[in-house]
Amino acid sequence: MLELIRILLQVLASGSFSKAGAVLNMAPSSVARSIDNLEAQLGVSLLHRSTRHLALTEEGEHFVEHAKGLIDDADNLVASLKSSNAEPSGTLRISVFESFGALVISPMLAEFLTRFPKAAIEIDLDNRMVDLNREKVDLAIRIGKPADSNLKARRLMANETLLCASPGYLDKFGRPETPEDIQHHNCLLLSHDRQRNYWHFRKGKQHHKLAVTGNLASKGGTPLMAAAETGAGILLLSSWMTAEQVRLGKLEICLPDWQASQYEDGSGEIYAVYKGGKYPNPLLRAFIDFLVEKIQGQL
Repeated sequence: MLELIRILLQVLASGSFSKAGAVLNMAPSSVARSIDNLEAQLGVSLLHRSTRHLALTEEGEHFVEHAKGLIDDADNLVASLKSSNAEPSGTLRISVFESFGALVISPMLAEFLTRFPKAAIEIDLDNRMVDLNREKVDLAIRIGKPADSNLKARRLMANETLLCASPGYLDKFGRPETPEDIQHHNCLLLSHDRQRNYWHFRKGKQHHKLAVTGNLASKGGTPLMAAAETGAGILLLSSWMTAEQVRLGKLEICLPDWQASQYEDGSGEIYAVYKGGKYPNPLLRAFIDFLVEKIQGQL
């Protein structure tokens, strides 16, 4: 039945029996008979057919929703039965939020591909939250655990944040001495879909939640970093993005006695998120192990 399911999924992807047949190297009539056989085995009609259009029946929609998982499990089971010495291979599709992908993940990829020469990677640096169940993405790297219980997550690192500005900006506009002073500065902001921005400050049992404003906002940190380095304002970004600039003297930490964060309960942790199949893809498992090894080694 699995091969019949694969044919059905290809028909849906291609939009017709003839186009699916071209991909599968089958005659359109053989494709149609395969769908007939699948429907006969299931005892339901899966497709509404016409000369111009194919559409799933209600039963078909329900079946396909779960059949994709069966195919993934079957493929991963076969892969898991291969010798443990077999070299991981294939293409891994990864989605990473832009700044972390550019600064942390991208510099590691050449070493991974050298270590596993039969592997290939397609990486998308995008601050959009991808849907792993609907899009062709094997692994997403995100801040925070996924809310979807069908997804698995492995912690990569804490997402600590630093409050910084260029020495030139601070010389001109003054160095904040209290969290409240931040409200008198131009703050470079991570945008939250037009919601008001708040920064949180903690020291011991003290906690301040302060509304902040500024003339530059971005969904990603890269534009904010560039602006901060040229003296545009104060920013609050992850330490993995700002620590090197602090070390070089391009940025200066503000209010070092306070822990500043974007959210009341801290700035979270960074996770590798993937679909929770029973039989992990060996290449996916190898890449996650590699990330943990490299990132933990840098801390």
